[in-house]
Amino acid sequence: MAATSDKGHDSGERGTPFSAFLRLENVSKSYLEGARTRIVLEGANASFSKGEFVAILGKSGTGKSTLLNILAGIDQADSGSLWLNGTNLSSMPERERTLFRRENIGFIFQFFNLIPTLSVLENVTLPLELTGVAQAVARERAAPLLESVGLLDRAGAFPDRLSGGEQQRVAIARALIHEPLLVLADEPTGNLDESTGMQVLDLLDRLTRQVGNNLIMVTHSADAARYADRVFTLHDGMLEIARG
Repeated sequence: MAATSDKGHDSGERGTPFSAFLRLENVSKSYLEGARTRIVLEGANASFSKGEFVAILGKSGTGKSTLLNILAGIDQADSGSLWLNGTNLSSMPERERTLFRRENIGFIFQFFNLIPTLSVLENVTLPLELTGVAQAVARERAAPLLESVGLLDRAGAFPDRLSGGEQQRVAIARALIHEPLLVLADEPTGNLDESTGMQVLDLLDRLTRQVGNNLIMVTHSADAARYADRVFTLHDGMLEIARG
């Protein structure tokens, strides 16, 4: 699938919003900063295929996290539409977007965002329990996932007893436990040393491809972006394809 680019012109696939698994159509977003308007996105168009790993590369302050928040339905665009698996997130009320996000989107953060008072196992099962899955069932589903990230033996440990790499592996397991349609990763290696960061990317790439998840990662690291099937850049409000 092709994608991208500028001022409402899509150089990729044409057709209905249902022709791509994930699609942005003429999406714009800006903020007022004092007397100035800061443009984050300006007429962005992009289409993503099922199971694709996409990296969005940009410097700090270019709006990468804002873009992820729009994709997750946390923020709303000023204009344009966002379609995920045939659902128009941009037309949903906030309550519906929250429920949709809880069931269909997994989020991985740079600073892990684990709950310090919960064990590894409890952090991982939390997304399932929030959707009403019984604790026993959630724990049964978590066990093989914790094994796959190499932390089954640390299931009872608390986050402050884990290294940064271990905490990020817990965060990956938590993001995948409810088998989301879309996984969003916000600088997932930004708080890790280079070696640990590459190990985490190897793991994230492997696990998301095993189950056919779509993965969108924003990063400032060109090395991290090499893992992706396609790479976009974000600068001056423009989302442009760099590789793919």
